[in-house]
Amino acid sequence: MDSTHNDLEAIRRLLAELTARVYRIEREIGIDSTRVEPAPNDVPSVAPSPAHVTAPPALSGLGAPYPIVPPPTPPAQLAAQPAQFASVSDQNLESRIGSHWLNRIGISALLVGITYFLKFAFDNNWIGPAGRVAIGLLAGIAIVAWSQRFLVKGYQAFSYSLKAVGIGALYLSLWAAYQVYSLVPSAIAFAAMLVVTASTAAMAWTQDAELLAAFALTGGYATPLLLSTGENRELALFSYVLLLDVATLMLVVVKPWRRLLALSFLGTLLLYVGWYGRFYDRSQFTSTFIFASLFFAVFALAPLLLAPDGRVPLKVSLPALLAFANAGVYFFQGAAMIADFDKLSVAWFALALAAIYIGLSALMAKQESSRGASQLLRYLHLAVALGLITVAIPIRLDAHWITIGWLVESGVLLMVADRVKSDLLNAFALGALALGVARLLLFDGFDTTQLIFNMRFATYAIAVAVLGAVAYYAGKREDDVGRQVSAVAVVALNALSLTALTREVADYYSRQTAAIHLPLNRRSPTYSSEWRRIAIERNFTYSALWMLYGAMVMVIGFLRRAAFVRWQALALIAFTIVKVFIYDVSELDRGYRIVSFIVLGVLLLAISFVYQRDWLQLSGPGAARNGQTRS
Repeated sequence: MDSTHNDLEAIRRLLAELTARVYRIEREIGIDSTRVEPAPNDVPSVAPSPAHVTAPPALSGLGAPYPIVPPPTPPAQLAAQPAQFASVSDQNLESRIGSHWLNRIGISALLVGITYFLKFAFDNNWIGPAGRVAIGLLAGIAIVAWSQRFLVKGYQAFSYSLKAVGIGALYLSLWAAYQVYSLVPSAIAFAAMLVVTASTAAMAWTQDAELLAAFALTGGYATPLLLSTGENRELALFSYVLLLDVATLMLVVVKPWRRLLALSFLGTLLLYVGWYGRFYDRSQFTSTFIFASLFFAVFALAPLLLAPDGRVPLKVSLPALLAFANAGVYFFQGAAMIADFDKLSVAWFALALAAIYIGLSALMAKQESSRGASQLLRYLHLAVALGLITVAIPIRLDAHWITIGWLVESGVLLMVADRVKSDLLNAFALGALALGVARLLLFDGFDTTQLIFNMRFATYAIAVAVLGAVAYYAGKREDDVGRQVSAVAVVALNALSLTALTREVADYYSRQTAAIHLPLNRRSPTYSSEWRRIAIERNFTYSALWMLYGAMVMVIGFLRRAAFVRWQALALIAFTIVKVFIYDVSELDRGYRIVSFIVLGVLLLAISFVYQRDWLQLSGPGAARNGQTRS
């Protein structure tokens, strides 16, 4: 009984203290509270007191206070909240302007003023070269040390701004000591800059500050530029840069500072491009290619080391951009150097690089965290590999073999995508197919010497086969996207098939026209009559070919109960009807005209008879069902 009484007393004291705290908070922020009278037999009314309130005692037998649910906000307070929030927002903006923007502007103004003063002193020879360097070094060290006091007091932004100023002063002072005044040799200046970089990195590590690490990395990559003598020191330069890259990679594996990789990649690229444009020649191919490969290896392995266990949340954007940028930069670097010796070897280089990215994709697939970011990175590596293969085909092959290469690549990707159920591979397959078909129709030129059995017809046959595979695999998906892709593939398949056959007919009659050029004079009546005969036969053959092809497509549509295929046949037959009635009537001789109309009439009557007999039950109860299953 005593225990229960003590618990009730503790609850009363807890509610009384909560009421007092709420009253004080409302009074401090200027909110008028509505007094709510307690119900009878409820907690006794306690007048709020501004005195210090101690923490509520734990309830007897429970060891911890009961959780307190805050009371609902009165309507009057809810109405006043938007204005209150606006005021808080204004205060935050004001605080940011005052604490950050004014801070940076003030530091900039201070630096400008000090710079003008020092320049005035230097111009009047008040301070000698050694004194100038000493002032810069001491000022940099003093500013860095002074910034620590602000960091201890919680002013991180102000402290880091001062550190940036101090570190910059140290680098510039060492640069002036070597480049401007020649007070120290390059080895001493380089060692001193390494000390500054290492000290900045140590501060970043101990203070867990990514911004300071960025300062250290920026200074590290700027050191070769500050100490450059204009001489070619490839081995020393790239060894130093490689050491920085490896150190950065090790750092981001331990610390979640992923953005440093982008800074390291950019610094490496700028130093490499600057050296390459000024010093590279063919005699340095081996050493330069080795260093470029080592740089590539460091940044290619970075995503593998950053995303294996998921301990740190990983943003996919940075590894993805790094993978694409690293592959592109390395390929263009290597291709530019290899092309000086053998342009065709660039294709083998692209294929070798594609094999490396396929291996990286396989490594990521074996990781336990193959879901989420790692899975996407795996597909991105595979996409890079496929892109390199696509680029290698036109480099290594010529003419229509480029088209065949892209078409074969598309077919292989379709089969692999169907097995692994990858939409990304399907997309790349369709992309390679689009490249192949576009090149086949717009760019490829064929010198055919015989009908049907030639490379042009074979290339068209490969394209038609790949389109048939697209229609087949897309039709298996049984979703809207699959049905749409399958329908487009069927239309493209028929269009390519008809184009290939039409071009064979055109080539056949073109050779006949060319055969009469040599023995006959173009102005002679015999030539004109022969040319007209060939033109009439060609136009009749076109009509016959299109009618027969339309009939074949219609038969396939009947057999497969595919309304979409039948509509394509009807469209082709309709086009042929227009040609026969409008063009053939006026251009063809009487015999060809009679044959055209008779063949067309028989074909139309046959198709009409099939529809009238309703063999497909298009008007019966099963019409809707058949249309849904095959259309």
